[in-house]
Amino acid sequence: MPVKIDYVSRFKSDKEIKEIIKEVKEGSINIIIGTHRVVSKDVEFKNLGLLVIDEEQKFGVKVKDRLKELKVNVDVLTLTATPIPRTLHFSLMGARDLSIISTPPPNRQPVTTELHTYDETIIRDAVSTELRRGGQVFFVHNRVSDIEQVANTIFKLVPDARMGIAHGQMDGDKLEKVMLKFIEGEYDVLVSTNIIESGLDIPNANTIIINQANMFGLSDLHQMRGRVGRSNKKAFCYLLTPPSSVLSSDSRKRLAALEEFSELGDGFKVAMRDLDIRGAGNLLGGEQTGFITDLGFDTYHKILDDAIQELKETDFKELFAEELSVKANLIVPDCTIETDLEVLIPDTYINNTSERLQLYATLDNIKDEKTCVIFANL
Repeated sequence: MPVKIDYVSRFKSDKEIKEIIKEVKEGSINIIIGTHRVVSKDVEFKNLGLLVIDEEQKFGVKVKDRLKELKVNVDVLTLTATPIPRTLHFSLMGARDLSIISTPPPNRQPVTTELHTYDETIIRDAVSTELRRGGQVFFVHNRVSDIEQVANTIFKLVPDARMGIAHGQMDGDKLEKVMLKFIEGEYDVLVSTNIIESGLDIPNANTIIINQANMFGLSDLHQMRGRVGRSNKKAFCYLLTPPSSVLSSDSRKRLAALEEFSELGDGFKVAMRDLDIRGAGNLLGGEQTGFITDLGFDTYHKILDDAIQELKETDFKELFAEELSVKANLIVPDCTIETDLEVLIPDTYINNTSERLQLYATLDNIKDEKTCVIFANL
């Protein structure tokens, strides 16, 4: 296509980056691909029309607000397997369009996920099994200070494994060489921090061991699990943690969710569970977490809808005059009935709990008398 494409990242020299930024401002570069460097204040666009944010979960609220400032009416396409709770909530409440790709590539198999207390025997067996079938292994340890000690431990457990170490504090050229050697099969085990989390596609790497998995967020864990199983081979993910007795309640929930949602296309379910655990955050401010767990998602949504409706009817009634006139005849305020009687469906009548809850929900959603009569006749 007749377009000029370039990129900015840590692997480019300062001189090259300055030249690229100049061409972006002039408009001679049509598509610019970059890391967080793209949102720096010295980057200006001649006429920005489309913004694509890949791996959205890696960008915080401040960065997203800066992206909005680039141009008021820019079209935005956000891509992620595990959206942060705030972004997911925007989609669920209808503030953003949502499209889900749930069909996996042909011959792709789900990653088998196992949760274990840290045990060197498990590490030795997992690495040895993968090497025997000609594959490679990721070992994630998110502490640069002792990453070499961890690599030595693995080497003692599996002496015939060829080891590579990668982390974000390494020089760019050295890091690139390590990654290329791993891709080309010169290393059997790559001991790294969570820098491998996104973007890597190495079909021969089909086992990942995540040390101290309780220290990671749900989306981080799901993204790292996604680094394996990228071919038609069966892949394995081992989550190693301290004994469950020392884990926090949220950590246990996160790890249980990851073990539960291990099928292909389960990223959306993982994100929904993350929303449930962490809350939806502040819609207007910078906080990404909130108190949704104390209320439950439905109640939170109802309170939010009521607040928005109230604002429409008071402070912004002139703007929404047409909408309010249409709804005036339709809106029926909630009716509260106070009685000493027990108004419920008896267990003796319907003993299935989920069926009773379903009937309560159906009753709650009745909008008119006709539906009520039909329901009563059932």
